[in-house]
Amino acid sequence: MSAPKYTNRLLHETSPYLLQHAHNPVDWYPWGPEALQKAQAEDKPILISIGYAACHWCHVMEHESFEDPETAALMNEHFVNIKVDREERPDLDSIYMTAVQAMTGQGGWPLNTFLLPDGTPFYGGTYFPPESKAARYGVPSFKQVLLSVADAYKNRRADLTNAGQQLLGHLRQLSAGRATIDTLRVQTLEIAFKDIARNFDQTHGGFGQAPKFPQPMTLEFLLRYYIRTGNADARYMLEHTLRRMALGGMYDQLGGGFHRYSVDAFWLVPHFEKMLYDNALLARLYVETFQITGDTFYQRIAEETLDYMQREMLDAAGGFYSTQDADSATHMGGHKEEGAFFVWTPEQVREVLGSDAALFCQIFDVTLHGNFEGQNILHLPRPLDEIARVTGVALDRLEDIVARGRTSLFAIREQRPKPDRDEKVLTAWNGMALRAFATAAAAFDRADYLQVAQRNADFLLRALCRADGRVLRSWKDGQARLLGYLEDYALLADGLLALYSVDGNARWLQATLTLTEAMLDLFWDETLPGFYDTARDHEALVTRPRDVSDNATPSGNSVATDVLLRLAALTGNVTYRTRAEQVLGSHVEQLRRFPMGFGRLLCAADFALAPVQEVALVGDPAASDMQALLRVLHATYRPYVVLAQLHPGDTIAPALTPLLQARPTINGKATAYVCADFTCKQPVTEAAELQAQLS
Repeated sequence: MSAPKYTNRLLHETSPYLLQHAHNPVDWYPWGPEALQKAQAEDKPILISIGYAACHWCHVMEHESFEDPETAALMNEHFVNIKVDREERPDLDSIYMTAVQAMTGQGGWPLNTFLLPDGTPFYGGTYFPPESKAARYGVPSFKQVLLSVADAYKNRRADLTNAGQQLLGHLRQLSAGRATIDTLRVQTLEIAFKDIARNFDQTHGGFGQAPKFPQPMTLEFLLRYYIRTGNADARYMLEHTLRRMALGGMYDQLGGGFHRYSVDAFWLVPHFEKMLYDNALLARLYVETFQITGDTFYQRIAEETLDYMQREMLDAAGGFYSTQDADSATHMGGHKEEGAFFVWTPEQVREVLGSDAALFCQIFDVTLHGNFEGQNILHLPRPLDEIARVTGVALDRLEDIVARGRTSLFAIREQRPKPDRDEKVLTAWNGMALRAFATAAAAFDRADYLQVAQRNADFLLRALCRADGRVLRSWKDGQARLLGYLEDYALLADGLLALYSVDGNARWLQATLTLTEAMLDLFWDETLPGFYDTARDHEALVTRPRDVSDNATPSGNSVATDVLLRLAALTGNVTYRTRAEQVLGSHVEQLRRFPMGFGRLLCAADFALAPVQEVALVGDPAASDMQALLRVLHATYRPYVVLAQLHPGDTIAPALTPLLQARPTINGKATAYVCADFTCKQPVTEAAELQAQLS
């Protein structure tokens, strides 16, 4: 294999996305002092290009422009070029995405922003086509943009500086937020629910039209609203959406797990990338929906999704990888196409399934003309009982064909070239996976899931938490790097707290409290109640970002608020409750006006307004009497219960939470103490008695 013709500074990075660009003819720099000082010294504008490894259009623009020597020559002559992995640097992505959205009214990736040498943005966009496609896309070619910006920087510098300063003022105003404080009331939840219901797609489930995203945090709010009110519409919207998603092509019908989103309104054709965070959030939601409904359909989807995460995304060290690419090769050594790994033709199905193929194709809508570029995405458009009625084939035989067919096709698919995988481990995203596995372990009584969660927690605390209490953002190949952001602290604490409620290991609670204290110290803003995304000692940027809205992932502010509320109930720490209420009070208006952008914060608000029950369980976790009490707590979804466990010989937990102080067992049996509103009920030792008290 011949040596690459070009090599740049990205060769020394660990991010798979940056390494993908290490042999571009573009003289790429990673973000850092070297690039910023070069821009100042040479008086050149900066082009910062932001993307991520699983981004399809990022790959397209790389092949069309960044691998083109002529385009690269323009970039190298006129700009200092910086390439950023948005998953490693959410702070930079937040700042410059907000800037481009303010300038153009839209955003996305790849994100290409032009900056003054001091980092102030003055122009930008997303995907720019090469010259040959400019007319087709209705936007200027990338070469035209480069030349126009270079000319403006040389001849109209004052105009760019003025535009940049105005934009910077806008960014700082957004980051500063608003000081309006309102009282959180139950009516806020009611108003939010009505607005969400207005956006619901009654036919296909989900919200809005194409492209359609799963929005698990909004769905979680619907689940909690149903528990709070018994509103049947809330439950219908939740279940209808979860079923339609899981029966569609957005769900991997053979291997489990969800793709990023559907390009249509009815969940058929996905954008084929798979993200750790989507699958972690959705798996937990399916678990919790099973706990409420008892419907094993939701259990199956949750387990298949978690099994996918364990099979494809779990590093041997215990951390979860970030993404799988949308593109894959059509055959070994072949060129890459979007979705190639996942699609089928009738002939391919016949080769594998033989006489079962015709019925399998009918069930999964595999046809000659196809539903995706002449091939077929497997999905289930009709119920099996309807197919049984039309074909006259017994339902149990159809179920057998589905089961055997899925197994056989999956085995053949495993021989295909797999999509590329971004194998960096991100702390925040692993916190979501940790909570999902811990929740499923308890709900399904799966010791293997609990082991995955425990290994993951141990790995995160060992590999990504420094001795001085600082959390790191990213790990790959044994190397951890980059100081963590608010979401890293908050989501790791969230996952650890969930694991503590399952196995009762005081180590997880102690780590959660340590993370929370560091979070308050490093990110809290006294002048405007809330958290910044970056720590107080973070490198100086043009503005200090603060994001409260819940987008594809929950915001650090939302998760931190939720964690503070649950810890306040566990520990009695008034400061935790006060800080959480300050965040909620300063965002009441947004919760009412834009509820679909604040799904996780709405869940925190729901908890803040709920009658919380504090439960202390005392006993040996391996004993049958303790397990019986734990099954009562975990058999159903209990969002308004916080649980502390005291095991024999544990001297740490009682020092962390007063719930466990002076809590003896009764007659040597595992004992439950249920408290609410500063009042405790009589301790009980029988599962039926605990169930009655919780009800």
